[in-house]
Amino acid sequence: MKHAAFHVEQLLWGLGHRCVAGLDEVGMGPLAGPVVAAAVVFPPDTQVDGLADSKQLTRAARGRLVERIQAHALAVGIGIVEVADVDRLNVYRAGQEAMRRALGALEPTAPDYLLVDGREVPRLGIPQSAYPKGDSFVASIAAASIVAKERRDAIMRDLGQRYPAYGFERHMGYGTAAHLVALRRHGPSPEHRRSFAPVDAIAPRQLRLGRFLD
Repeated sequence: MKHAAFHVEQLLWGLGHRCVAGLDEVGMGPLAGPVVAAAVVFPPDTQVDGLADSKQLTRAARGRLVERIQAHALAVGIGIVEVADVDRLNVYRAGQEAMRRALGALEPTAPDYLLVDGREVPRLGIPQSAYPKGDSFVASIAAASIVAKERRDAIMRDLGQRYPAYGFERHMGYGTAAHLVALRRHGPSPEHRRSFAPVDAIAPRQLRLGRFLD
């Protein structure tokens, strides 16, 4: 497995940036649950071993790394956009909003440079650089992806207890075969994204049959 490094951060620290934040969001593709983002600021010259794309790590490894991240970070912020706002904004804008909220949660820490996974976030007024697949090679982004995934997975496990028919704690809201079977059988829950095609295709029929789960 390829581990992320602090090369980009070291360059920025050397240029005088003292508060560099890594930023990433998770939960863009699932049919249910929120979009969650995290922002992580490490003090200059920090080193944390083992950081990598959260999707490549086991749950146990992510749990250990979250503890290391929290122990070394200057600040950690989390932003959550719930399902109703995902449907209202569209998932692309919901991801941007989650990252804005994660940055807001860093207060009173004020980043002076952002390292963002995938794409820049508009209207922030903070210098930033975007790196496609940055969570696989930029340490601060990898840390943000790990923190965000751990928080979102915890939310989905809680939703799995609240709506046991869907198995959220197993697939985290993604469109697995088992999830689609449950969706057709039971109709969408309040945590399903009505703006996503597989849910939208089922919702009108379930509404006619009066089978929505509350």
